[in-house]
Amino acid sequence: MYKRKLFFFGLISTFILLIALGSAALSAHLTRENLQQSQIAQSLLTEHLQLSSVSYRLFKQLTDELLFGRNANQAKVRNKQQLITQALNRIRELEIVQREALGKEVTAGSIEDTAQLGELLETIIEEFNSITAVNLNEPLGQQARVQALLEDTIDNQFREAINAAVARQTRVVTTINTKIETLNTAIVWVTIGLGLLTGPFIIAGCYWLFNALYQPLIVLRTGTDAIAAGNYNYRLPETLDSEFSDLVKALNGLVERLAEHEAKAQAHRKQLTYEVAQRTRELTEANRLLTTIDARRRQFIADISHELRTPLTIIRGEAQVTLRQRTLSKDDYRATLNAILNQSVNLSRLVDDMLLLIRAEMNQLQLEPATVKLSRLIQDQILSWKKVYASREISFRCHLVNEQTMSVDKQRVSQVIAILLENALKYSGPDAPVSVSLEAKQQGYAVVIKDSGDGISPSDQAQIFERFVRLRGTGSGLGLGLPIAKAIVEAHHGTIDVASEVGHGARFTVYLPFTKDVIHEDIDRR
Repeated sequence: MYKRKLFFFGLISTFILLIALGSAALSAHLTRENLQQSQIAQSLLTEHLQLSSVSYRLFKQLTDELLFGRNANQAKVRNKQQLITQALNRIRELEIVQREALGKEVTAGSIEDTAQLGELLETIIEEFNSITAVNLNEPLGQQARVQALLEDTIDNQFREAINAAVARQTRVVTTINTKIETLNTAIVWVTIGLGLLTGPFIIAGCYWLFNALYQPLIVLRTGTDAIAAGNYNYRLPETLDSEFSDLVKALNGLVERLAEHEAKAQAHRKQLTYEVAQRTRELTEANRLLTTIDARRRQFIADISHELRTPLTIIRGEAQVTLRQRTLSKDDYRATLNAILNQSVNLSRLVDDMLLLIRAEMNQLQLEPATVKLSRLIQDQILSWKKVYASREISFRCHLVNEQTMSVDKQRVSQVIAILLENALKYSGPDAPVSVSLEAKQQGYAVVIKDSGDGISPSDQAQIFERFVRLRGTGSGLGLGLPIAKAIVEAHHGTIDVASEVGHGARFTVYLPFTKDVIHEDIDRR
């Protein structure tokens, strides 16, 4: 029911709107045409006045030629003649356009009079030229002819032609202005009549729409307010007219989906709360680790300062004591130089270790690969440490049938094995054995070094390969050995890890692959 009435109301409103738009378009078109014709008439008036002004100036210059000679104003005369020709051409073009728009009745005589005006101007100019030519031979015999040209042809005929053209265009302008005024009056009355006809209909239609739709809108607004307030259990009544039934069903379905989304959102909020708490714990742990690392950094600065101060103090002391002595033997000087040399070597080793770690962190660790057998490097290191720890048992087992050569940095890999052997010997008892084995792994070899010491706690295992970390209770070293070993192994694309239980020793495993080329940066060695 509402649909048919709304359709009928819209159809009539559209018809009225089309009438109004058509009237406005028609009036705008007519007004524009009238304005264009008014502009053309004004332009013609201007051109006629301009033609009159230029023509009289030309007549004056031609008169001067009669008095002062034929060549007195030839340049100006030619210029004025061109201007007159141009003005006549523009007048003819505008009069043609005006006649096509307004008709021959309104513009009667315009084109014909312009042609006659042009012929009259040509006649006057020819007469001046003729009088001037004759006057050169008979200067006193032509006064009556000049007087007739000036008084009759110019003052009477030319002036009357110009005035007639101006009067004609004035009448055209008056006619057009009358038409515009009439059109404006018609537009006003049509607008008033259309308003009187459509006003009551629009008021009655709006009143009907208000009364017909008010009650359903109240019901819909009440329901939407309840839903907006978060009452997702509210349901709109489905007893309204058929035009609103689909809307009511859609809103009720929307409320059901909102209720489901709210339940899911509640569950997501709980999950988000849990994840935020978990992330907070992780950030707290990360902050604790950063604090620990910063504390270790501070401790390292203190340790490195101490380690640097001790040899520097010894070097300075030895030098000062030697310099204070007035007489010293060669042996005294040699002893002093040996002490300084030993401390310088220790300083150089410390600086080299720090430089190695820094280059490793910057991916600038330079290696010098060479083809070697890994078992030979291990045996050489075992022999070297047996000389230092003569009473210790260091065993080696090679579980390889056909050992392949590897492309590694011989000096650096030997340094890794030396670090691990030194730690195994240092952190185990004087009678505890140390075993070394070489095993085959997938695409590489593994070196396993095992001691029988006190072992490493899980908390120490998690950070044993970090810089400046020293095992509790050792009290010696800067904690750079294992980080250096890890940096060298990773530069060879390998891995190093530890497995240990407190009281059962420690087992370090170094894996070196032979399928990849080792890192070789093109930088200068320092």
